[in-house]
Amino acid sequence: MTGVADLSAELEPTLTGAGVPAKPLVVIPLEHWRGAPPSQIAQAARLVTAGVLAGPPAPTLAPLIEASTLTLAASSTTQVTGSLGRAIVPVGDLDCDLGDAITRLRDAVAHSPRAAVACGQLVRQTSALAPVSGVGTTAALAAEAATYSVLLGGPEFSRWLGERGAPRRAARAPAEPVRVDRDNGRLSIVLDDPARRNAFSARMREALLDATMLAEADDRIDSVELRGAGPAFCSGGDLDEFGTAEDFVAAYMVRLARAPWRAIDRIAAKVTVYAHGACIGAGTEIAAYAGRVVATPDAYFALPEVRMGLVPGAGGSVSVPRRIGRWRAAWLMLTGDRLPAPAALRWGLADEVSGSGSRHRRGA
Repeated sequence: MTGVADLSAELEPTLTGAGVPAKPLVVIPLEHWRGAPPSQIAQAARLVTAGVLAGPPAPTLAPLIEASTLTLAASSTTQVTGSLGRAIVPVGDLDCDLGDAITRLRDAVAHSPRAAVACGQLVRQTSALAPVSGVGTTAALAAEAATYSVLLGGPEFSRWLGERGAPRRAARAPAEPVRVDRDNGRLSIVLDDPARRNAFSARMREALLDATMLAEADDRIDSVELRGAGPAFCSGGDLDEFGTAEDFVAAYMVRLARAPWRAIDRIAAKVTVYAHGACIGAGTEIAAYAGRVVATPDAYFALPEVRMGLVPGAGGSVSVPRRIGRWRAAWLMLTGDRLPAPAALRWGLADEVSGSGSRHRRGA
């Protein structure tokens, strides 16, 4: 059995001369560290640390599971209850085995090591600052905006821009990217750029901010429904606008000050998101702020920003961990994997899956 001293050495972070993490990911067979003291366990927070469980977790492993970035577990461990359950990523929900899951995580972290380490640290910070809706949201979003803005100037994002090539707008954006209708106390908000799968542009952000501020300001509005027109709820940030920021400090200020998700957070109790098709990036992040998320069976959720050399920038480092825990949120962010509607329901990213003649509610 490996000793505690070996655990300490393995968790010691090092950088190359270019400031790249030399060992961004450490995979830990948790049973080997059953006797590790708290002082050594705390070092797990300094890297992206992935625990691996081949069987049910022993109570003595709880501190290390909680300290790790995430813990992958065989499907036989998915019945873990309580707060520890959210700290475990059951590979049965990932449609793979432990070996495949570890490989996917290694490859993802190796592709964007700076963004991966930054993401792991960010979700720890935002989860501590803003554990529940309405608490600490502004401070947590400031941490997200700062991390995102720094990474905009990094080599991993620059590489992604180069690989993507020149912007290729497929369709003209509509004059009004958000449609708002009111029926007495009900406000309907529709992201309305179906030809571009409701790509979340700066104009759409401003229009959504106006709509959500109306819902917040008028106490006669007691229910808000947010939908997306066309084949997808929201396909994420408008890729044609990525890489256009020249002033990263200004980008930070805009990201923090012009955030419709802050308003949604303040009125979450009366907001229902109806998610269908692709819910990518901002589509997942914004939906997670709602008090209720109803997904169609074809809906899927994904957070691809780390592969782009970034971190979630539409409030997802706050909203997603609140719903599913920072550990499962870290898996989605680090790997960019799609989470289909049934798994989203089990994890808590959706509250109901409804459509095609069937309906499933969380906890039912």
